[in-house]
Amino acid sequence: MTPEPNLMAGTTTAETAAVERGGPPHPVLVKIRDLIYKVAGIYQPDDKLCFIEEKISRRMRARAIRDFSDYFESLTAKPERDAELRELLNEITDGETCLFRSLPQMDALRNSILPELTQVKSHMSQRKLRVWCAGCSTGEEAYTLAMVLADEIASKYPGWTFELTATDLNERSLAAAKEGIYGDYALRQTPDHFRDKYFLAAQGQFQVKPEVKSRVSFSHLNLADERKMLFMKGMNLISCCNVLIYFDANSRRRAVQHFFSNLLAGGYLLLGEAESLYTFQNEFRLVHFTQATAYFKPSHSSVPMVKL
Repeated sequence: MTPEPNLMAGTTTAETAAVERGGPPHPVLVKIRDLIYKVAGIYQPDDKLCFIEEKISRRMRARAIRDFSDYFESLTAKPERDAELRELLNEITDGETCLFRSLPQMDALRNSILPELTQVKSHMSQRKLRVWCAGCSTGEEAYTLAMVLADEIASKYPGWTFELTATDLNERSLAAAKEGIYGDYALRQTPDHFRDKYFLAAQGQFQVKPEVKSRVSFSHLNLADERKMLFMKGMNLISCCNVLIYFDANSRRRAVQHFFSNLLAGGYLLLGEAESLYTFQNEFRLVHFTQATAYFKPSHSSVPMVKL
């Protein structure tokens, strides 16, 4: 049996005592935290390092590495550093979500946002909406958007289509998203109409139908990658729910600026229910819907009204 890594190996007695009494964190753990921040924009303050310490410990056990210093070396100096860094980020960004997580937000999309987006582009010859689901995790949010858009466009907007790009940092989550197979718990908030129309039931699980899967393109993207973020231009709608809460203020500000630049005028940004741009200097305009909010990119001639 492989022994459990001794996470305090290499520390002095004083360092061990400091940790035990709630003192300063291990300095190499702080270096790993800072590396994660530099690469992915994900930040944890000193008093919340237990969150990433648990994830780091899991990777250390998998690699049979006994202390922080050796693991930090595997992330920075050894030939496998890129692969191991990806594995660590997979652990850290492994979150829980569900389909139709915010029904009021989907109501706002159906009743207000989609009519506005189609109106803005009604004079153009190509009637296509470009949608980006940023931080899509295991695909629930992306498929929710795809189902709502497919349903609305088929019944109300003849001649229109949409292109939906879903991105995430976590490669394991992306693999699961591409499979599109979920259990009852993931569908716990899914209205019967969508469950019956867009899923195939098999052995206690639910498979997203091929016609929905074909509408979503999944790809790897780090929201902290300034260069790659520049290629996500020309969007009409961006959804990034429950992702920015893991960023510090500087990382959030950079991501939000990219979202603004990547949206066309008249486009919308959707965030999670617990997220807000309230403390940020930004050019978005907050729009209130019934039990939901969104952020609007204005043009010189368009200002959104409060939706009641």
